[in-house]
Amino acid sequence: MRIVYLGSGEIGLPTLRALIDGPHELLAVVTQPDRPAGRGQGVKPSLLKTLALEAGIPVLQPERLRRPEAVEALRALAADVFVVFAYGQILPPLVLALPRVACLNLHASLLPRHRGAAPIHAAVLAGDRESGLDVMYMDEGLDTGDVLLEKRVRLRRRETAGSLHDRLAAMAPEALSEALDLLAAGNAPRQPQDNSLATYAPKLERQSGLIDWAAAARAIERLVYGMNPWPGAFTFLPGADGGAPRLLKVFGAFAWSRPSEGRPGEVVKLTSFGPVVATGRGRIVLTEVQLEGKRRMRAGDFLRGYPLGAATFLGTDGSAS
Repeated sequence: MRIVYLGSGEIGLPTLRALIDGPHELLAVVTQPDRPAGRGQGVKPSLLKTLALEAGIPVLQPERLRRPEAVEALRALAADVFVVFAYGQILPPLVLALPRVACLNLHASLLPRHRGAAPIHAAVLAGDRESGLDVMYMDEGLDTGDVLLEKRVRLRRRETAGSLHDRLAAMAPEALSEALDLLAAGNAPRQPQDNSLATYAPKLERQSGLIDWAAAARAIERLVYGMNPWPGAFTFLPGADGGAPRLLKVFGAFAWSRPSEGRPGEVVKLTSFGPVVATGRGRIVLTEVQLEGKRRMRAGDFLRGYPLGAATFLGTDGSAS
């Protein structure tokens, strides 16, 4: 079949490699325009674009798919199937109608749970026991189309958004291959979603990782792993001698089942693992941290270089929450 791939996220790299090396004809790759990135804010091509160009696949980078010139460029390709994976734009009806056979989306959750932009983070934040990858027929709604097939995976203890991302990325090529084979054979199923069970995973911002110490310890633990590696869970240490608070990222933690003591955000104990912090319900031990301007390290090592005094409070302004 003649295929156009639309994607921007690195989660799609294994899938794009499989399409390049596979039996189908990959006509073009559509990805977002190059953007400034990194500390120097230099404009660099995405890994997806680089991979496509190295393989000799044409790359299209329209600012908006709904613009007439973008629609006509896609129409001219005469594709059988559009494959969409973490593209970053809503496909307008004119584009959805272009492929001869189907417009498929690979979505990193078990629909209708966690529709939206951040389903991987949402699964970890919610404490889900399993997640997976759905191949669905696209319609005009937000991840509302019929499901063609589904692959499931159990979440591991202290699974991070990053590790789940990589596991789902590795699963995607096989899932897509099965879906394309079913389409080619003319017997691909369509399973409507139960909209009454839908949940939504909105786009994350940097502030999404701010730790609310009034929350329960278990919820904070899930935040730490659900925001790892981006945007990162974080709090603030009070500045020395009345100075400005310093940002502290938290990459590892575990909730302690002992009863709460102290006020939310208060460091109530120091251990070899790291500081024990009171929360709205229970306590939590920070095990891996990174102070702004410093390297990431085990929290026990951090305490040796940055000792925290009794009744130190962590929070947005270095004071009690």
